Amino acid sequence: MDEQPVAMNRRAFIKTTGAIAAAGALGAPAIVLGGGKRVVVVGGGTGGATAARYLKLADDGLDVTLIEPNRHYYTCYMSNEVLSGERQLDDIKQGYDRLAARGIKVVHETATGIDADKQVVKTASGVYPYDRCVVSPGVSLLYDKIAGYSEALARQLPHAWKAGAQTRLLRGQLEAMQDGGVVIIATPPKPFRCPPGPYERASQIAMYLKAAKPRSKVLILDNNQTFAKQALFMQGWERLYGFGTGNSLIEWQPGPDAAVVGVDPVDMTVETSFGDTVKGAVINLIPPQAAGKIALDAGLADASGWCPVDKKTFESTRVPGVHVIGDAAIATAMPKSAYAANNQAKVAAAAIVALLNGEAPGVPSYINTCYSIIGKDYGISVAAVYRLSADGTEIAPVAGAGGLTPQDAPAFALAREVQYAYSWYNNIVHDSFG
Repeated sequence: MDEQPVAMNRRAFIKTTGAIAAAGALGAPAIVLGGGKRVVVVGGGTGGATAARYLKLADDGLDVTLIEPNRHYYTCYMSNEVLSGERQLDDIKQGYDRLAARGIKVVHETATGIDADKQVVKTASGVYPYDRCVVSPGVSLLYDKIAGYSEALARQLPHAWKAGAQTRLLRGQLEAMQDGGVVIIATPPKPFRCPPGPYERASQIAMYLKAAKPRSKVLILDNNQTFAKQALFMQGWERLYGFGTGNSLIEWQPGPDAAVVGVDPVDMTVETSFGDTVKGAVINLIPPQAAGKIALDAGLADASGWCPVDKKTFESTRVPGVHVIGDAAIATAMPKSAYAANNQAKVAAAAIVALLNGEAPGVPSYINTCYSIIGKDYGISVAAVYRLSADGTEIAPVAGAGGLTPQDAPAFALAREVQYAYSWYNNIVHDSFG
């Protein structure tokens, strides 16, 4: 008799639909274009790397250039495990050699502008013409939305919302903190990159504190009254960290009153919108966010700070010939997650190949899966499948597809979710970076 929990069946479903979505985005067999068509991809995170790779997979004759200033990319996903000590920083470091080996031109410079009239992307040292452009710029961090905070001050009070040096800094501060100290995590208002990220971070830090500094605690000062996978997180916190008791390693204060509006780095205090002053031994300020700088500078974003796109192709509705994917795009129901960026990159790549070939893009499918590791052998996840609305204006979830880890999942299923998370990580970095 099959004794698998519901989550196991859901995993098999997501594995199957993920393969279907990838194949559908590519539109096999590959279409071979003539004339040396050029696509420039700006931004080498998960979305941009995936777009460059899948454009080449779809048509090896395409001239694909990837512009990314950093020689290594540190994935934000799984970076919270660096904070708990479960993973090293090098474990989340990805390079671009495998993309270059596939024939993609990798340019390690910063894109300084996009001239849509001339169809060129500019850098400090050159100009890169394109027939189509993909922009995957991630997010801008709006430091000035928190009084007293700045990009310079982030070297003392880290956000760690872009992984790498910031992750190392925050981990070092946790290690240096005396037992009994309070770790403040200030969350941004929605929307922001990785909706469950701050709460997984609180969990991972609490895991470290439980083992090394049990008199300490994590205090989440939230801009929001609700958060992703909230019931599952709180259930895990209750089981692992005494949440709701006087000895809890995690305290959550919901917004809007708890929103952090100011910081004093000398006194190591933050001010909330309610007027409270809260002192922390470590302060992790995650500021409000908008689309990445190049998207803002190129006029791809609207008044919301995010980029409106055609949901079928991810082509900008403001700048023709430029496709915006990942965190920066307004993708309605799809969250700002790595898996969403990976999926959107495939949809955009398929659409670009069709458009360059003079064909109408097909109707895409969309998918997202997100894992969160709450503690040792304790993982949770959410998965969803989406479809384009009849009028093409919305990416809406398909009723009954996907779902959450069941709240009554047994311990072995929660432990298996952690292993699924690790497998998912290995698969997505291979799929994106080769």
